[in-house]
Amino acid sequence: MAKAKITRIKANDSKKADTNAAEPVITRKKVVLKDKKAEQKDKKAKKQAEKKAVKEKSGKKPFILIRPFCFIGRYFRDSWREIRQVRWPNRKATWKMVFAVLVYTAIFVVLLVLLDMLFKFIFNQILG
Repeated sequence: MAKAKITRIKANDSKKADTNAAEPVITRKKVVLKDKKAEQKDKKAKKQAEKKAVKEKSGKKPFILIRPFCFIGRYFRDSWREIRQVRWPNRKATWKMVFAVLVYTAIFVVLLVLLDMLFKFIFNQILG
């Protein structure tokens, strides 16, 4: 959530706002709620955009022998950013997922063994 804008409208009495006015005056007051995390992300995005703009303005391309190292460095930097954004499960959720995988694997193994025995029986009846 970036920024939530809330507009509050107040209706003032005509006596308070203007004694000559026949209708009440409506004023608007904007309240902006800011999310701290969204604010930090916006700041980071602005810094990155500024860095990219500076690089593009300079127009310098790295020497051909250095480019592979630049690509590798960029890969590790972007990978680290992605890893930091991952929400890792807690211990309880991890064990639930482990047991789910084990149960699924056991069911699949039993299914394959039964199918193997069925096909073996059918082929023995046909060929034997």
